[in-house]
Amino acid sequence: MKTKAYVYAVTFVVLLSGMVADVLAVTASEYAVVINLAGRQRMLTQKMSKEMFLVAKGIDADANRKSLKDTAKLFDSTLKGLLHGDANMGLLPTGSAVIVKQLGKVQKLWADFHDIVKGVTGGGSVPVGKVATLNLPLLKNMNTAVRLYEKEAKKATGKSAGVVINLAGKQRMLTQKMSKEMLLVALNHEAQDNKANLRGTTSLFDRTLKGLRDGDQDLGLPPTKSAAIIKQLDKVAELWSQFKPVAEKAGDVNVAEVSSSDLQKMVKLNLPLLSNMNAAVKMYEQAE
Repeated sequence: MKTKAYVYAVTFVVLLSGMVADVLAVTASEYAVVINLAGRQRMLTQKMSKEMFLVAKGIDADANRKSLKDTAKLFDSTLKGLLHGDANMGLLPTGSAVIVKQLGKVQKLWADFHDIVKGVTGGGSVPVGKVATLNLPLLKNMNTAVRLYEKEAKKATGKSAGVVINLAGKQRMLTQKMSKEMLLVALNHEAQDNKANLRGTTSLFDRTLKGLRDGDQDLGLPPTKSAAIIKQLDKVAELWSQFKPVAEKAGDVNVAEVSSSDLQKMVKLNLPLLSNMNAAVKMYEQAE
């Protein structure tokens, strides 16, 4: 027969467990921050690649080396924050063994890519083939981590906003991926393959932008109800209407090369497109 003391002890442990679970529970808004910043890492892989290819093409080389150094620093600090937490970024340490394992894969890939980045920021030449080869596994494995966060958030909170933040965040990456692919065509590195990649990236950005505004069932996107977010997406759409023809021309199999004027248009437009898309992502994040 259980004594009263035993019953009280068991009750206390159960109550304490519940209190600990409440403390450790991650809120929907905290998940939104994590998914946003993990998603931003995808963009940074492509931004670093773009910056190196701009150096290789001789376009604002000194400025792009400096920008590359800053981009790499942000990627590195965010990766550490995702793993171990970072109060300044609003990141809690990752508790999922599956996500920790995936971020470990990203760390290994980053070590190799980071070595190349440091060589370029130090004034060395750009190994175009190496960058072209290594950036995609880094991107894909970071994307896998984002999807894991998204699934974990939905399971923990019952909300599907992570899907919207993920896809809106991916748009940032696509702005830089298109720019990178355009530069690879201009550098004549596997030009036809990169033209095909560019066409696919352009099409995906276009479809997702429409889906974020008006909904896309196949992408899992509900139509946006916030007037403020719609207004911001319209700003993105206006910039996109200028960027899209340049990307489509560079991806056209019948166009022999990317002109200097089109490269300059890309350089002028890609960062405002990225910045305005990022503003939309922050609005989605803060809506949680």
